[in-house]
Amino acid sequence: MNVVDHVRDMAAAGLHSNVRIMSSLLLTMSTNNPELFSPAQKYQLLVYHADAIFHDKEYRNAASKYNSALQQKKVLSKTSKVRPSTGGTTSSVQAQSLPSEIEVKYKIAECYTNLKLDKDAIAVLDGIPSRQRTPKINMMLANLYRKAGQERSAVTSYKEVLRQCPLALDAIIGLLSLSVKGAEVASMTMDVIQSIPNLDWLSTWIKAYAFIHAGDNHRAISTICSLEKKTLLRDNVDVLVSLADVYFRAGDTKNAILKFEQAQMLDAYLIKGMDVYGYLMAREGHLEDVEVLGGRLFNISDQHAEPWVISGCHSFYSKRYSRALYLGAKAIQLNSNSVQALLLKGAALRNMGRVQEAIIHFREAMRLAPCRLDCYEGLIDCYLASNGVREAMGMANNIYKTLGANAQTLTILATVCLADPLTQDKAKALLDKALAQRPDYTKAVVKKAELLSREQKYEEGITLLRNTLANQSDCVLHRMLGDFLFAVNEYQESIDQYSIALSLDPNDQKSLEGMQKMEKEESPMDATVELDGDDMEGSGEDGDLEGSDSEAAQWADQEQWFGMQ
Repeated sequence: MNVVDHVRDMAAAGLHSNVRIMSSLLLTMSTNNPELFSPAQKYQLLVYHADAIFHDKEYRNAASKYNSALQQKKVLSKTSKVRPSTGGTTSSVQAQSLPSEIEVKYKIAECYTNLKLDKDAIAVLDGIPSRQRTPKINMMLANLYRKAGQERSAVTSYKEVLRQCPLALDAIIGLLSLSVKGAEVASMTMDVIQSIPNLDWLSTWIKAYAFIHAGDNHRAISTICSLEKKTLLRDNVDVLVSLADVYFRAGDTKNAILKFEQAQMLDAYLIKGMDVYGYLMAREGHLEDVEVLGGRLFNISDQHAEPWVISGCHSFYSKRYSRALYLGAKAIQLNSNSVQALLLKGAALRNMGRVQEAIIHFREAMRLAPCRLDCYEGLIDCYLASNGVREAMGMANNIYKTLGANAQTLTILATVCLADPLTQDKAKALLDKALAQRPDYTKAVVKKAELLSREQKYEEGITLLRNTLANQSDCVLHRMLGDFLFAVNEYQESIDQYSIALSLDPNDQKSLEGMQKMEKEESPMDATVELDGDDMEGSGEDGDLEGSDSEAAQWADQEQWFGMQ
């Protein structure tokens, strides 16, 4: 047993720091005395040394060392051809113990992907002949092709993964996301489903994801529910998270939160999907719970995008947009495919007045998740904020034609129509159609109430809001009902509605303003006192603004550090 064998055994035992030191010393010895090690031994040392550096996450250095190993392998191949070995058995055993050249190329590609050098990673893997590509190489290639927009090549690579490993479910999701028909994907797994017992659920699972990626949320929910009810898959965390995500996409916030909470109870270390859950909780005004959730996830792992997104949502809904921007950028740095991180950063940029930068992020989110309507809503909001009504209308019409006339698409189109004084009647017709499909769809109710408020049809608005609140409780709806009741001089009930709204979201500024307005209306004799109090509050707000400016400067410095300009 020679010294290189000892290094190999240390590498196999996971003693990476020991391998790094020893292999470095041996490689220096080889440089000073080229006859000390054979070409094969030097190749082994270079690979083991690169592996140790890779383990330390020094990816650029590791890629350089792996490339040196490949150059040494070429020298070894030439030497073998020029001087064929006389000891055939010994040579064969030695060749079998050498690190695989294909594995070395895969490691180089991993280094490049970690360095965000996707084109270089594709070039390395493309250089491997198709017949020599292992499933993990095809999987990496497929993901890189999809990210680069090379959909045909991605489909080919995903299919190759399934040919070799028919139960590779992430490859199945990849194919469905690229618009490959569910029936075609299912046919590639049919043999294994029929030959192995208790796998009959897989065809239903494929059907559910086919509906998800086709944007048919309601059939996706029905299919996943049938899957979740099966005895063998009951209380599966992945199924519950998928169901919660589809409820969210369908605009059913209540059931989405419920399913996320069920998944959390089953797995206290769950990270997947928690960014969406945190966003929903923040949007509903539960900021203390969001803060706790973010802290808990940071304790689990700060190397995932989800905890950063959750903390960013807490900052965003606390109106600390500079901090939300920084946290969103950090999440994107950890996972450039995080749709929720892109939406967070886009929303923060939009609210800071950087609309053109926000548009870039919303477009990237749309590319990654073409069936998520919140991506389109963010982009439309940007267009409307910059008076781009024509662009917003074009986008809304495109969504309507692509995904069909459901409550969500009808409401999006109505929202754009409301921005144009000439299309108010069309907006009303669209909202009526949306509410006929889903009377409890909050966004449609809010937009219809806004329209009724413009038309000063307060009694009709009160009836609409009361009917909706009979089946759900929502801060915005209670606040709007308070506004309508105030307009018809129902002051006491208006106060009650503002109080309910604040109990649901203590940070809702408009409800606070409504409550203050009611207090002034009820006690006109105390107007002077109220004004003095308001002045004092105003001075406090000025102090907060000064603090927020200094905070913005602090986060702006960090933005420059993370290259967010």
